[in-house]
Amino acid sequence: MAQRYGGKYSPDSSDSPSPDDTQERITPRHYRGARVDRAGARSNVLFFPPILLAATSLGDGAAGLATGLLGAGALLLGAWLLRDGLRAEAAFDERRVARRPAIPRKILAAGLAGVGAGIAAFTSEPGLVAPVIYGVAATVLHLGAFGLDPLKSKGMEGVDTFQQDRVARVVDEAESYLAEMDDAVKRAGDRQVEARVERFHQKVGELIRTVEEDPRDLTAARRYLGVYLMGARDAAVKFADIYSRTHDSGAKSNFMMLLTDLEEGFGQKNRKLLLDNNADLTVEIDVLRDRLQREGVRLS
Repeated sequence: MAQRYGGKYSPDSSDSPSPDDTQERITPRHYRGARVDRAGARSNVLFFPPILLAATSLGDGAAGLATGLLGAGALLLGAWLLRDGLRAEAAFDERRVARRPAIPRKILAAGLAGVGAGIAAFTSEPGLVAPVIYGVAATVLHLGAFGLDPLKSKGMEGVDTFQQDRVARVVDEAESYLAEMDDAVKRAGDRQVEARVERFHQKVGELIRTVEEDPRDLTAARRYLGVYLMGARDAAVKFADIYSRTHDSGAKSNFMMLLTDLEEGFGQKNRKLLLDNNADLTVEIDVLRDRLQREGVRLS
């Protein structure tokens, strides 16, 4: 007679995971806000033409090899700039307030693609007409496939540029702390901790977006984005050093509780800033209403 399979992770198992383990298990909320990397296969495939051009130039003599390597270098640099340009564009689109990229990477990548294609055409058909035609065609097709860089800043009307620069420096510092936390927990080799740190990153990201949208909130949030994140980074490094050697469950539990406390603190700070912004809006509306009433305009 058939028997139902049971085991440690079966729904009716007596030795099912503890509530603490279940709470830290990877759940769909860890992927909230996740986005597909724009520098995907479309851009990565452009790393193959320079390899192919360099390989086919090996038997063309010294001059042919030098020309081929020059064209391969241009194509390779263009592919690298394109990948960075796509990621910069994705970060620009994600934020409501953002400056245009300082370097138009996608436009430069298109130009380098045209130069590389022209040099590749020159290796097989010396002259001027064919390389120019191929180069211009490659540039136009590249721009048509990947588009231009953002050429105008958005959400910057009426924003103090000095204050915005201060926000940018603090945000860059905060993101560097988060990146170092990622590197540290990866050394620990525990997927639950990595998922927990990712959830903490999302909470920090919400506070960062709030500060970017209203730079006046920087003073109130600077301690969180500086001192507290630096402490979290240091704690992650120490945890990784201990856990990678001993797999101490106590160290893991303490680190998880620290992340929970920090996440609650960042969430409360973000909610307070949003409430303060709503209060500012209410004050502005009341002032406008009073002014309209003094002007003789009756509001229903």
